[in-house]
Amino acid sequence: MKKLVLSLSLLCSSLLLSSTLSSKVKNNSLVVYNSNIGLVHEERNVKVSKDDTFITYEGVASSINTDSVNIELPKGITLYSQQYRFDKLTKEKLLDAHIGKNISLRATSKKNTYEIIPATLLASEGATAIVQTKAKEILTVASSDILFQTIPTELITKPSLVWNIQAKKSMDAELKLDYLINNISFESDYILNINKDSGSLSGWITINNRSGKKFENTKLSLLAGDIHREQNAAVLYTKTMAVMESAPDVAHRAYEGYHFYTIPFKVTLANNEKTQLKFMQKENFKIQREYSVTLNNPLYFAGEIKSDVDQFIELSGFDSPLPKGVIRTYSKLNAQSILLGENRIEHTPKNTPIKLNIGKNFDVKVVQTLLARNDTKNRYKAEIHYSISNNSETTKKIELLIPFNQQRDSDIDSKLPYRFTKGNFVTFSIEVPAQTDKSFKVKYESKR
Repeated sequence: MKKLVLSLSLLCSSLLLSSTLSSKVKNNSLVVYNSNIGLVHEERNVKVSKDDTFITYEGVASSINTDSVNIELPKGITLYSQQYRFDKLTKEKLLDAHIGKNISLRATSKKNTYEIIPATLLASEGATAIVQTKAKEILTVASSDILFQTIPTELITKPSLVWNIQAKKSMDAELKLDYLINNISFESDYILNINKDSGSLSGWITINNRSGKKFENTKLSLLAGDIHREQNAAVLYTKTMAVMESAPDVAHRAYEGYHFYTIPFKVTLANNEKTQLKFMQKENFKIQREYSVTLNNPLYFAGEIKSDVDQFIELSGFDSPLPKGVIRTYSKLNAQSILLGENRIEHTPKNTPIKLNIGKNFDVKVVQTLLARNDTKNRYKAEIHYSISNNSETTKKIELLIPFNQQRDSDIDSKLPYRFTKGNFVTFSIEVPAQTDKSFKVKYESKR
């Protein structure tokens, strides 16, 4: 009970006894996660006297998760309670905060000019207010005619944390603060420029800050990976910040199954804006081109079907992981840039090949035709004719993927070699010279 009374007394007296908090933020940093959250770290100097009963920390993000606040106060200061305060200024709030205080009244004289009359605000309700002049006259006036000289200290006009405290002695020390914010995220975007059989890849990070706070000259780090979060659960601060602070010049570092990217320079992120930062560049690596088409199950189609061929490029040799994002592929024709395709990649570990689909190849077609159907009561039997036309100017190796049940009692009769890939796909790799057609037949048999 004594502690409760003490806390209430501190709360009531906090309007009078406030510590002085430096407006300058030191060692500020921000870690942005894939999951629309960020971890803020800030340090400020605070001057506390023995009589101070609260500390007001202005300028936190309006999207702050107050359950995640981790504050480190100087030794000798006891923390009793915490409040999140943000008083958006309105006429009603200003009037209520000025009751019993001096204001100025704008009055119209007989000559239709204005004069300013000092007064005290006694009460306010709606569009009217009651004031008392220095001549002790009590007047009912329009609240719109009241002029305010200052904003009362009890109105906190920036999102703030207010801590009710008790100090054993006066001191000039350091306050450290960590907290989670919402509505901040990042995406990775990549630009791939290809020239014949080589390419260059640049990576960009786009940070979308809707957190309700501007981050000025801050150290920025990004966590690529999907963390597990329970409802109302916070991220561990100590380990995360320790990794970031121990290697500020390292562009990338793996930690606990995730990947951190630390921007090597300080950045400013405005609120309600997107900011783009370049984080990687890889030049003159080899690319491989592939052509592939997925056809129909030979046991379940009839007639003739013409299919387009997908064209792919495979990238390899990346010695650092790539956060998930969109890769846009460009090439040049007669010095003019051409967009070849867009692909979304997932989080990709280092030294992992990346296969990109850049669309359908206009010059390559595959036709599959049912030649014969000799089904019995217990067996499916089908003969298929495949024709590949390559009307381009270069030889192309086309991969045909044909879904077929891979069972012991199934049979494939083909003069061309094949293999099973991706489970139950019969796969033929056919090299077709430029301006040439190639065709072959295959017999399929399987139990019903």
